[in-house]
Amino acid sequence: MPPMSFHGIVTKAGFMNKTVTVTVSRWVIHKLTGKRIERSKKYLTHDENNQLRKDDLVVIRNCPPVSRRKRFTVETILKSPETERDIARASKAQQGNNATSERLPSSQIP
Repeated sequence: MPPMSFHGIVTKAGFMNKTVTVTVSRWVIHKLTGKRIERSKKYLTHDENNQLRKDDLVVIRNCPPVSRRKRFTVETILKSPETERDIARASKAQQGNNATSERLPSSQIP
């Protein structure tokens, strides 16, 4: 099979070990009406480190069969909203802790 890579969104993660479901969408033109129609297909994708989460934007590439239905592996993670949110919360909490310690007089710091 020739090398193929697709951009897709992780729609299911965490239910299967080292496996995520990636939905790849494409647009086609209807032959009769000429309108654009969105077609999508789901691929089971190998995620070696179990690092992907739902709604991540990824690039997947075909590979030799890992299992009966897994024929793709994760190449890169383009965008991860949940991870970005966790990082933002951690930095905000750290800034809050620094601001709290700056407000206390030096005699009250344990």
